[in-house]
Amino acid sequence: MADLAPDQRNYFYLLAAGRVGIHKSILYALRIVQAQPELADGEKGLGISPANQMGSAQIDTFPEQVQYAANTIRSLTNSLIEQGWTGSDFWDSRAGRYADKFLERIAAGYRPDAKDQISGNLAASDVKKLSQAYIIDLNLDYSGDQLPQSLDYLDRALLNFSERVPRYYQKLAYQREAFLEAVRIWRQLNTDEEAIASLLGQGAVLSSPEDMESLDRELTRFATNMSTFYSGFPHQREALLRAVQLWRQLPSREDAIESLQSDASPEAGLSNLDPALLAFIKRVPSYYQGRGDQRHALTECFRLWRGIASRKQALLELGIQQDIFTDVLDTRTAQAVARQLDQALLEFARRIPFNYSETDSQRESLVRLVQLWRRLASRQTTLQSVIEDLKQLEQTKPSTPATAPPTTPPALPRRPNRWTPRNIQLSASIIPNGNFSWAEATRGGQRMPRDQATVDAIVRIATLAQRARNQIGRPFVITSWYRPPAINAAVGGATFSRHIVGDAFDYYVEGLTGRDLYNALTPWWPGGLGVYGGNRFLISHLDARGYRARWRHS
Repeated sequence: MADLAPDQRNYFYLLAAGRVGIHKSILYALRIVQAQPELADGEKGLGISPANQMGSAQIDTFPEQVQYAANTIRSLTNSLIEQGWTGSDFWDSRAGRYADKFLERIAAGYRPDAKDQISGNLAASDVKKLSQAYIIDLNLDYSGDQLPQSLDYLDRALLNFSERVPRYYQKLAYQREAFLEAVRIWRQLNTDEEAIASLLGQGAVLSSPEDMESLDRELTRFATNMSTFYSGFPHQREALLRAVQLWRQLPSREDAIESLQSDASPEAGLSNLDPALLAFIKRVPSYYQGRGDQRHALTECFRLWRGIASRKQALLELGIQQDIFTDVLDTRTAQAVARQLDQALLEFARRIPFNYSETDSQRESLVRLVQLWRRLASRQTTLQSVIEDLKQLEQTKPSTPATAPPTTPPALPRRPNRWTPRNIQLSASIIPNGNFSWAEATRGGQRMPRDQATVDAIVRIATLAQRARNQIGRPFVITSWYRPPAINAAVGGATFSRHIVGDAFDYYVEGLTGRDLYNALTPWWPGGLGVYGGNRFLISHLDARGYRARWRHS
């Protein structure tokens, strides 16, 4: 079986490190310095052998070696904490990495306690080689995000963020996810279900609004206490970093570190409300009845949007003649003027989603529109109303796709129970009854995945993207999906591009802009969501990285 590319290995390092709350680069270093045992998938391991009741078959593939190596580093960390190690024994704050003392302890090897059923035996290694490999990978990650030489500021910024974040909790899905991940990593749990159980008790289910209220209450209580109980242990630091990353919807841990250098505030900008504001303006033409308060609300929106000083000047720019301000109008003329104004205002409203360029003045004009339309007393009340709209958008259900006339497809081989690199059918949909085909994912068969991990990643993004396709209700035109490492490098792809993993694609939708797609999907899409620059109709990006990341390039 072919070896995994370095970027594919890095994906597994990131996944395991994020799960257990350790520094990803130590997994890379173990793979370099250990390079054993030989694994069934043709890869080399991280020096993990069976311990206690573990069987060899449990650690005989590269993903399994990484998973158990991460568990073992976590177990070693916990045993040292019990022996009295402090945060500074584990972490060099200035360098932003594991301390030499901890690296020496890892290099010495580790045998887990007999009660530990999820860790393996870690073979001893050369501490100098381990340290060198660890720092090489760390420098690659940090230099790629242009982090400063000294990270002395990091713990202070994390504590500043954690002390203030509870007051900004609006119970939005991405905020809840940030808190829940902090709980999971801090308490060294492996799943969200375990984290929820730790807060609400075993068997807890989130089946009602009352259950969600209970969860939010416990999450807020936990977040309030994070800074008080912070001891500088690695898993605590990673819990706070993960919370920052998900709260700010950043692509990576390193992006979270960089963002804290200049701003430790958890206060979110109003740009997060754009999807709800645009959803509101799209509904306005359907609900417009020509009432005076509605007409006034739209006129004010137009005035603020254009930066016009007075209501009279706004009416003139909407096409109303100057003489109506001096003449006494009869009923018939007044009604005609009102109809003319209504047409101009509705035309303005219909163009807003297309013309919206995310400026502060445009955003404030929409906030003011909501306030006047809903007759709300204050701006703060209005913002809370828009936040409630955003919560509703987070619960968006896929629209029912239109039923297409039945067609008679050509005879195909029987669909397999599981796709593998050897049974892919180019014309087949990746998921049953789905819209995405293997031809799209592999560029017509030119870029066939060579390992099962990539096949599974393609299935993962196709499954998730089907919901987005159903919501939009129009075909997604795929411009780039799976890219083997050599092709990714040749086309100038990012070093750690998820196209290499297979669970990312770039696409466009005829008649919609990248911003349209971004604002429609961003409230609920659980992975990476981006809009590229250039031609505004092209091109958007989706990936299934397992946490929310957002970016928009101008």
